Amino acid sequence: MTRALTRTNLHSSLLIRTLADLSVLQTAEPAAAFGERLGLWIGFTDAIALTSVHNSIAVEAAALPDQSGDDGPLDVIFAKMRSQLENTITKSHAPNTGRTRAELTLPKLEGPLDDVRAYATFRRYHQAHQRDMETGVRSVRVKLRHGVARASPRLRQLVALDATFDGILVECEGRLLATLPSLLEKRFNYLRKAYQQALTDTQRSNDNPDLWMKPGAWLARFCAELQTVLLAELDFRLQPAVGLLEAFHHETTLQAV
Repeated sequence: MTRALTRTNLHSSLLIRTLADLSVLQTAEPAAAFGERLGLWIGFTDAIALTSVHNSIAVEAAALPDQSGDDGPLDVIFAKMRSQLENTITKSHAPNTGRTRAELTLPKLEGPLDDVRAYATFRRYHQAHQRDMETGVRSVRVKLRHGVARASPRLRQLVALDATFDGILVECEGRLLATLPSLLEKRFNYLRKAYQQALTDTQRSNDNPDLWMKPGAWLARFCAELQTVLLAELDFRLQPAVGLLEAFHHETTLQAV
């Protein structure tokens, strides 16, 4: 069964709520500030480009990236890519998955816990997944634009707007998403210090790193939270693609009436 689309939401996102729940990010500002904050990302020349696209009556399909062949129904293209990226995230958290790409394998942390470099392997791990997501999501957005644009002149204009916004916002979005590994480092250090304090409080000196990944242990908890954040980040990156599909379904429904 095809998984239902995650609906777009301008007021919040799964990623923001997840980070807030982990106490590594302040609650988002009121939704009323959305337009004002978006305006800070769009320069004068960007606004001219958006106005030009918005006022155009039609956009030539030839302006779209050339795609050879037909990749199949848009829903299938989207679902396949999302499933692949989700599996990459979830399976890389499981032991002995047989993955050959070491950078996507959950790192094993060893002592000493007071080593400031302890989080470095998790930072590289998170960044490797971000590179995978960036490549996969960008590829599927190009394919969806090509398919959606063929549905109607109105959707061709929407595709042009999507491509223009993508070009304008990609740099700012990239800078913001690049801060996520550092935000997760706060959570890592919090759990690490809480565990160390528990050792002190119980006067235990025989700490065993092999127990950190046992169910309920501090590192196992962090790894589960990291997986949740990665999945939420994927959901966030996919929102523009979801919006294209929603518009496509709405348009095809109108044409069928």
